[in-house]
Amino acid sequence: MTAVDPVTRRPIRLAFLGCGGVTASHSRTLRAFRDGVTCLYASRDAARAVEFNERFGGGGWYPSYEEAMASDAVDAVLVATPPDSHLGLTMAALRAGKHVIVEKPPFPRALDADAVAREAAGRRRQVLVAENYFYKPVAKTLRRVIASGELGEIRFIDVKALKTQRTGDWRDEPSRALGGALYEGGIHWINFMANLGLTPDRIEAFRPGTATGLERSLLIAIHYAEGATGTLAFSWEIPSPAKGLRLSRIYGSSGSVAFESNGLFVAQFGRRRRVSFPGVRDLSGSRAMFDDFLSALAQGRAPRFTFAAARRDLELIERAYRSAGITSHPTTQDSSV
Repeated sequence: MTAVDPVTRRPIRLAFLGCGGVTASHSRTLRAFRDGVTCLYASRDAARAVEFNERFGGGGWYPSYEEAMASDAVDAVLVATPPDSHLGLTMAALRAGKHVIVEKPPFPRALDADAVAREAAGRRRQVLVAENYFYKPVAKTLRRVIASGELGEIRFIDVKALKTQRTGDWRDEPSRALGGALYEGGIHWINFMANLGLTPDRIEAFRPGTATGLERSLLIAIHYAEGATGTLAFSWEIPSPAKGLRLSRIYGSSGSVAFESNGLFVAQFGRRRRVSFPGVRDLSGSRAMFDDFLSALAQGRAPRFTFAAARRDLELIERAYRSAGITSHPTTQDSSV
């Protein structure tokens, strides 16, 4: 897989800002793109940057985020720090002339995305939001089935995303996490629900249990402009087999689909009956995401998962939080760039 810069004919030089679990995961994925990308590593802990550079065969390291962003040896940065620093690092990288890939959740508010978009346009740089769920093989398969009309008119979408998620880190600190389970992890599932080929026009959230602290469970109800309704049961506190193995369904007027929520299989019933295993080799969609992202940066085109779609996801999260009376998220407060 190759995505070299069309002008310099060399691999894109991508510096990770932050050396944690996400950076390690992405570095393993990017081993499949050795001809198209050179990974570099930046951390506030120089020893950690050195460790990651050696472990993943990187092209260099930096003892601070600022040095990586200022370096002429860096074309783009990947912001892989806790959410409270995403906005500031993205803006700083753009002002340093770098393209940016930023982890989800990208920014505190949808309005912040507008400021980022203006800055990126003014600098003629791209900002790509690392939403691998858009690229999941199961999502691609479901979009195709729905678009084919084989299910008839879609009536109900019922998605289960329940598991036990250990935290004990910055995810338990409101000032760093900026939100609870829905904002930090559930935004991936909001993206999944919003990218099935239907258009969400209303969303409402219900919080079960005692409403104290950062939420760890929510039931989301979505109405689509095409007439369908959807529910998303999302939780970080429900024991489940195999880290979240659950069955979800889509019901139409002429058929239905059952699928394992993580994408292990899709079973279709009705006018057409079939069982498929969409993409076990790239179950998370991360490889497909980087294939698209690196090509987009090299060719100067927008990725398939657009910045506007990422902004919409943030807006849906905001509306869900407001409907549930959750006031700890920055959408209820003033912020500035």
